[in-house]
Amino acid sequence: MSVAIRVIPCLDVDAGRVVKGVNFEGLRDAGDPVELAKRYNAAGADELTFLDVTASSGNRETTFDVVRTTAEEVFIPLTVGGGVRTADDVDRLLRAGADKASINTAAVERPDVIREITHRFGSQVLVLSVDARRTTDPTLASGFEVTTHGGRNGSGRDAVAWAREAAESGVGEILLNSIDADGTKEGFDVEMIAAIRAAVNVPIIASGGAGAPEHFPAAIAAGADAVLAASIFHFGPVDMIARVKQAIKEAGYPVR
Repeated sequence: MSVAIRVIPCLDVDAGRVVKGVNFEGLRDAGDPVELAKRYNAAGADELTFLDVTASSGNRETTFDVVRTTAEEVFIPLTVGGGVRTADDVDRLLRAGADKASINTAAVERPDVIREITHRFGSQVLVLSVDARRTTDPTLASGFEVTTHGGRNGSGRDAVAWAREAAESGVGEILLNSIDADGTKEGFDVEMIAAIRAAVNVPIIASGGAGAPEHFPAAIAAGADAVLAASIFHFGPVDMIARVKQAIKEAGYPVR
């Protein structure tokens, strides 16, 4: 592996504030998104991801305002997701200062939107967010089911098959988040990462479960090209990004 592993703090934004929960529930306030973004930029984050976790019509304009202000304050790539449904939504986010847009529910409901967005803007701007959970449903061969609407609804769609289909349709990256591991701080779901890695050639961003620096190399060993986390950065020591990068470097992987 020669490309440097990216370390990405995730800011889940609800009504203009950063929040964090466990398994997508029990959200608590984690601070001001612009101030956190500035802190992570200074601490050495390689990128930032903003996710509007409610994506209601009332909060969308707040999210655009946050994106605009953040883009003026930090100079690392910014991915924004939550409520992205059309190519016009992506256009508006890019004009507000985002570098990439993340799509989830809308793509599951209407897969053609992937080609519409990538045809207009290129694959490099579109990140497919896959919120997946373990399942015993015998019709889902991988044992992982895609969920929608912030992890609340099952889709009946196999996560590995969906990732493969989306990659073939042109998404530039896959943000793979384990619903089961989310916020638990017990480590990434490395089996899920490995299963997706075996199915696609596009970069994978691993998310869900990071609780200590030593958790990150395992995700990379399973096939992640980038690692994303929230709680460990929001509520941990101010030098946590540096600690994570050091753990990755000591494990033999290149970092910036």
